[in-house]
Amino acid sequence: MPVPVVPPDLVRAQENAAVDLVPIHPVADELAVRFAAAGHRLYLVGGSVRDALLSQISSRATEQTDLDFTTDAHPPAVLAVLEGWAEAVWDTGIAFGTVGARRHGTTVEITTFRADAYDRVSRNPVVAFGETIDDDLVRRDFTVNAMAVELTGGEQGRDRRFVDPHGGLAALAAGTLDTPATPEESFADDPLRMLRAARFVSQLGLTPAPRVVAAMTAMAGELARITKERVQVELTKLVLGRHPRRGIELLVDTGLCEYVLPEVPAMRLAIDEHMQHKDVYTHSLVVLEQAIDRETAGPDLVLRLAALLHDIGKPATRRKESDGRVSFHHHEVVGAKLTRKRLRDLRYSKAVIDEVTQLVFLHLRFHGYGTGEWTDSAVRRYVTDAGPLLDRLHALVRSDSTTRNRRRAAALQRSYDSLEQRIAALRAQEELDAIRPDLDGNAIMQLLGVPPGPLVGKAYRYMLALRMERGPLGAEEAEAELRRWAAENGIG
Repeated sequence: MPVPVVPPDLVRAQENAAVDLVPIHPVADELAVRFAAAGHRLYLVGGSVRDALLSQISSRATEQTDLDFTTDAHPPAVLAVLEGWAEAVWDTGIAFGTVGARRHGTTVEITTFRADAYDRVSRNPVVAFGETIDDDLVRRDFTVNAMAVELTGGEQGRDRRFVDPHGGLAALAAGTLDTPATPEESFADDPLRMLRAARFVSQLGLTPAPRVVAAMTAMAGELARITKERVQVELTKLVLGRHPRRGIELLVDTGLCEYVLPEVPAMRLAIDEHMQHKDVYTHSLVVLEQAIDRETAGPDLVLRLAALLHDIGKPATRRKESDGRVSFHHHEVVGAKLTRKRLRDLRYSKAVIDEVTQLVFLHLRFHGYGTGEWTDSAVRRYVTDAGPLLDRLHALVRSDSTTRNRRRAAALQRSYDSLEQRIAALRAQEELDAIRPDLDGNAIMQLLGVPPGPLVGKAYRYMLALRMERGPLGAEEAEAELRRWAAENGIG
């Protein structure tokens, strides 16, 4: 990207102003003194500088507990500087020139100037140390991450200097995401940077430069070189960002989503059954935003993924009915299967897979009861099937109402209010969150005189269904019901 020529005096004034905007953590000051004493230069760099400047520009305070530095010192010299100062040191990244340390609860990573080359087949660089800070900054992913503050300048090693050869500060102020080198060169080196671009759109609210979007579109297929684990990490950060809809839209518009969540762009083919939305894809993005508005304890990965994926079964179940309307019967069942398969492929944890899949499977359960009165047995089954996901299910179902018909929207919310009131009333009467049969397995075996085996499980399931239907029975009634069931099934 060409950088406009600026008079030297103006450059210095801008650098001074920028330095004043970056609060320097006390740990960084301590580290700078030690590097200067050893005759080395030390720069605060990357996300540490970006986030500090962004907090000043947006007036959104951020606390820095992780600091990134770059230096002209090679790893053995870095280890020598840290000796006796750091409370803990780790060298797992030393092959890439990185040494980690901790001091007073703050984590620091110090990396020797890099001037790597890439083989354009894998994303693993051939590590090469650079000679200058400019060598290091030009290889970084985006201009907003290619800024640095030198902490060891001047004769006493205490002067600070802002280094921004690629216009990162101006890009940050303008809300623009661009690359130091050409985006084609940057993304060829590491295709994961295309997914990181969408992540920064979500996290920071930046708008990608047209040339970045064009390169992402042309090179989307290169993402296939990246391992599923790395893709999942970036996708998770994107989904948990402040503007995930914008990040998802960028992935879909550039074709990258075909290599991450192909079921999401596929929803553009299905018009929703109410004929109220452009397509199911747009509806799902609205549901995602509405679910975020209902979060009460910070970003919720499970809820957000469920909101985004809850209708991915619709394209496969789309049918045109005789009256001309479109239906998607059992799309929640198909969607749950697709969700489980996709999240497994992305190497999500079993807990995340199970919880998101269950929410997708249950998201239509409420609508299955229509607007009629909820019976006690229906409430018990709803709560039991949701289990610990009940609050998230409440949020998902309420968020799934995107109709523009205000009367219909209000009716749906009132109906769900009624359900929640029924749950609260029944919970006050029963142990609704831990429903068990009135007779456990031991009691069943003793009463029927049978050993452990499939018969006990069959009897247990019958008693559980009875408990769901009729509520607590009491010991005598439960025993009588079990004996009746045993007699009907020829069990002596």
